[in-house]
Amino acid sequence: MKVPFYDATREYKLYKAQFDKAISDVVSSGAFILGKEVQDFEESICKYTGAKYAVSVANGSDALLIASDILGYKNGAEVITPVFTFFASASCIARLNGKPIFCDVDEDTFNMNMKDAENRITNKTAGILPVHLFLQTADMKACMELAQKHRLTILEDAAEAFGMRTNYKGNDLHAGLIGDFGIFSFFPTKTLGAYGDAGMIITNNEELYNKALSYRTHGSTKRYYHDYVGCNSRLDTLQAAVLNVKLSHIDNAIQNRAKIAAQYRELLKNVSEIKLPVVIDNNKEVNYVFCIKAENRDSLENYLKSKEIGTSIYYPVPLHLQKCFEYLGYKKGDFPVSEKLSKTVLALPMFPELTEDEVSFVCETIKEFYRK
Repeated sequence: MKVPFYDATREYKLYKAQFDKAISDVVSSGAFILGKEVQDFEESICKYTGAKYAVSVANGSDALLIASDILGYKNGAEVITPVFTFFASASCIARLNGKPIFCDVDEDTFNMNMKDAENRITNKTAGILPVHLFLQTADMKACMELAQKHRLTILEDAAEAFGMRTNYKGNDLHAGLIGDFGIFSFFPTKTLGAYGDAGMIITNNEELYNKALSYRTHGSTKRYYHDYVGCNSRLDTLQAAVLNVKLSHIDNAIQNRAKIAAQYRELLKNVSEIKLPVVIDNNKEVNYVFCIKAENRDSLENYLKSKEIGTSIYYPVPLHLQKCFEYLGYKKGDFPVSEKLSKTVLALPMFPELTEDEVSFVCETIKEFYRK
């Protein structure tokens, strides 16, 4: 049996008529830039998440960059972000000549260690950029307490977190709505994924919304009149059309992911060499990916590959050990938890159309590896 890590074609076959019509309607209209489908998608995102405002952009990295620029994460300002995350969570600061200040993560959840973050706050700290990783949000209660105590802004990197929710002060809130800005990525493999690149900025602050709206079109509020030096980062109308179809099925997709995760947990619970994901009580998990901590991770990955089972390693090199960040002065050993995770974490196949037989095969192959 061949089990892909991700397969977009299965979902397309399920809703082929809807996808084909949505794409055809855009082509027929000729409105390829900021067409009606883009506005419809932004409104649907607001309705689904509870955000007051949504600004679609070309991709999640641009969403981070635009929001960072607006919040002043630039020109020497320090911004605290986890070292165990995707590159864009720090590059958005570095590209603006800000200074990423890394902190370690929690060994169980892989999310930002807020105590370590607090120890790294200085008089140059401008903000905190928490990342909601893999299946649940970071500890936003502790994050907000830090921000309020030190008068910092918060940019929530919710690139992987569409559908995730957390309890904050008695309110059930969607990821990205507690800080000043939240951002999503709609990269094809995401829980809500496009057929190419796509991203979104959300906020409940009208002033920040108007700035983001301007920044995505070269900083203009009126054609050929520019209040800011923005960029050209607009969600393609064709991608918005695809995302509108997918959003209409998102709850079913999330439920299917939950069933797959439950099957993984049941079949792997007695494998002593494996540690399964830990979910904090206040969080509603959404399984964007299903990551295990595995003994002999690299050998296990190679064994699964030999059986035609797709996997991925998140993340093989923590950000402080990336060559481009050498100038920050970190060294090996500075973030022990993240360095340990980079050698043990393995993501198993996870997408809504994965079958029970495929999940069983993956789990049996893992057991077979450790028996050998």
